[in-house]
Parts: sequence; C-alpha cells; structure tokens
Amino acid sequence: MALQGPIPVEFGHVFAHGVFAAGGFEPMREFDASSGERFVQAKDKASGLPVWVIEVIDPDPQARSRAVKVKVAAPVQPVVPTGPPGSPFVPVEFTGMTVTPYVNQAGRLAYSLKATGIRAPGRGRPGPETREVAA
Repeated sequence: MALQGPIPVEFGHVFAHGVFAAGGFEPMREFDASSGERFVQAKDKASGLPVWVIEVIDPDPQARSRAVKVKVAAPVQPVVPTGPPGSPFVPVEFTGMTVTPYVNQAGRLAYSLKATGIRAPGRGRPGPETREVAA
C-alpha cells in the first residue's frame, strides 16, 4: 500500500464546522515509559519533540464524538489564542494537520489527529482576491 504513516489533511476537511478549545495544552504521557508517580512526556517519533495534547469541542451536529483530542509536537508548550471575552470556549484552527488511522482496543477503526501548530480562525488563509489557483 502506498499510504503509510500520517496522512496530511486540511483543517476544514476534518472540522468542517470549526472547533473550540476546551482548555489549554497538557503534556502527553508516554504510557510505556511512565509508571505510577513517574511521569514521562511522549516524544514525536518523527521529530523527537515533546508532544502536547489539547481537548477540543467539535460543534458538527453529526459528529460521533463532540470531544476530540489533538496532539501537537513542539519544543515548548503551545498557547491557545485569546478568545471572546467571557467565553469558556475559544475558537481555534490547527495548522499542518495529519490523521493516522488505527484499530483501537475494541477492534474498531479510530483516528489520531496531530498538528504542527494552533491559531485563531481565519488567520493565514488566502482571501478571495488572493486565492491560489492550481495550474
């Protein structure tokens, strides 16, 4: 099979209705190396960088699961952009997204989502007059 490892995807293909950060980033636990009180942070297999995880809320009315975790490999803990005043949820977008399918412990197909960064929605997108056109 030609596809092996993480598959690059666009943020909007994964989260057509956007997502909301439900908190901040936490270090991801390396389960094989951690034991009891001894916490070891997971490292990204490709880059060797520490892995951070954030839970987001998917507002898609047809989503099977509203709460989703997204991993980000980064040298320092990523920071969630500033959200609307008084709101417990912050709209965000992820950059450099990949999806890795796997079979979970229940024998069902599941997906691991990873990104290279996080930003406020709409930042860094081409506008209508600067839209890229494939040649």
